[in-house]
Formats: sequence, structure tokens, C-alpha cells
Amino acid sequence: MIDGVPRPGRVENVVKTIVLTIACALVILPFVGIISTSLAPAEQVNTAGGFVLLPEGIDLTAYASILTGGVVTRALLISAGVTAVGTVLSLTLTAMLGWALSRRQTIGNRQLLLLVLVSLLFNPGIIPSYLVVQQLGMLDTLWAIIVPTSVSAFNVIVVRAFFVGLPQEVMDSARIDGAGEWKLFWYMGLPLARPVLAVVGLFYGVGYWNAFFNAMLYLSDSALWPLQLVLRTYVVDGTQLGAQDLGAEMSLPPQTTIQMAILVISIIPILIVYPFLQRHFAKGMLTGAVKG
Repeated sequence: MIDGVPRPGRVENVVKTIVLTIACALVILPFVGIISTSLAPAEQVNTAGGFVLLPEGIDLTAYASILTGGVVTRALLISAGVTAVGTVLSLTLTAMLGWALSRRQTIGNRQLLLLVLVSLLFNPGIIPSYLVVQQLGMLDTLWAIIVPTSVSAFNVIVVRAFFVGLPQEVMDSARIDGAGEWKLFWYMGLPLARPVLAVVGLFYGVGYWNAFFNAMLYLSDSALWPLQLVLRTYVVDGTQLGAQDLGAEMSLPPQTTIQMAILVISIIPILIVYPFLQRHFAKGMLTGAVKG
């Protein structure tokens, strides 16, 4: 017994270990299977019927074939560009709007905050959104998958809550030294908001990287398709990828191997970025959520 709380018994510990092991296996094994199938030799994939858990060797033909300048390479570059531009734009707008909503002297502060809160409850719908994008002349442009989702009301509320919680004494001392609103925002607000902005930036980045529905609605030109829409077309729908689509002159590996390689490529950027922002995740969300 520790501080009046009984220690868990040996049987309970064993049961917990077994349950957690099974849960981890259910999560990890599909990823292992995807990576293994993308790296397995063509003969093994054909013999196994399309899914390999332990490859007999390493064959990078699938990755070489989809990174030779064809559909997948173009879609990868488009997704990277949309994610970079969209994340920077979204962070800029969210930080500025969150700061404005946190300042009581902002004109129309309450009305604008009410508008942001209402947008959390009511979705405009697909048809009105499509008509707005059409009227703005953004159909079949990459702006159609950036602008409509550039500001998230939830993220604005989180950032506003963080700015509201900043020490007022620090702001007052900066004003005494002659700092205006822009200097307060740039030199005081943004540096202090680094953790919450890192988390919000991760949310935006993952959202832009994984977005396919808006692309499917607004982009009829396949040359503008991002990676996730290509992934849906050639993996979910089962459309066959030919040598002309991939821009490859080599003999292609099995379709399953190519599909798994596309999946791996679509996952890798998030796996690379997330560890660098993980240390900000809990701090940023808690700080932005409990204050204000």
C-alpha cells in the first residue's frame, strides 16, 4: 500500500501488460506491413498475394519508379508547396486575429468574437462554399485548397486564450517605453506565444497535407492534384498506375508495392515534423485552453 492506495496485484499487472501489448501490436503491425510491402521484392509480393509482413530483401524499385517525375512526384511537390504556403498564411492570420480579439480596445471586439464562436457551431455547407470559391475565381487553382481553410475558429480561440493570459504588467511596461500595438504584438506577443503557435502550426500543417476533399471538389485538372488526392485515386479507388503516369522507363513492380510506397511517402513528412514539435504540444494546448 502506497499513501493509502493499495498496490495493484500481480495478476492485474499481467493483464494490463497483455492488453497494452495487444493494443500496440494492432497499431504498429499495419504500419510495419505497409513499409515491408513497399520494400519487398516483386516475387515475394506476388507470391504472398499482395501483403508482406517480413520482406526477404530490400527492393527500392517502387520508390524509384514513383519519384522519377511522374504523377506522384508532381503531386508531392504540390502538397509540399500548399502545406508550406497554407501553414504560413494560416498562422499569420490566426495570430493576428487572436491578438486582436484579446485586446479590449479593438473596435468591434465582442461582435467579431461572437462571429468566430458562431462559426464553430454552424457549417456553411458544400454548395454555398463551392459557389463562393467559384465567384472568387479560384476553381482549378491551388488557392481553392488554401484560402477556404486558412483560418480555423477553434485555433483562433486557443491563440486568443493564450494572449488574454499574458501578464498585463508586462504589456503596460512596454507601453510606457513607447511600444505601440504592432510592437507589442511582434516583440512581446509572438515570442511568448511560440509554444501555442507551434501546436497550431502543426494542426494547420497536418490539415493541409492530408486535405483531399476540397481538392476533389475544386480541382478538375489532374495536373493540380495534391498527393492525398492521388493517393485516394490510385490506392483507395484501385486505379492502375502505368509507366506513363509515373514517368518511369523501367519495368514496374506490382501495383500493391507502388500503392504501399505512396502511402509511406505520404506519412513520412508528418513523422519527421512531429518529434520536433512534440515538446510544445502539451504546454501549448494546456496554456491556450485553460486561460481566458
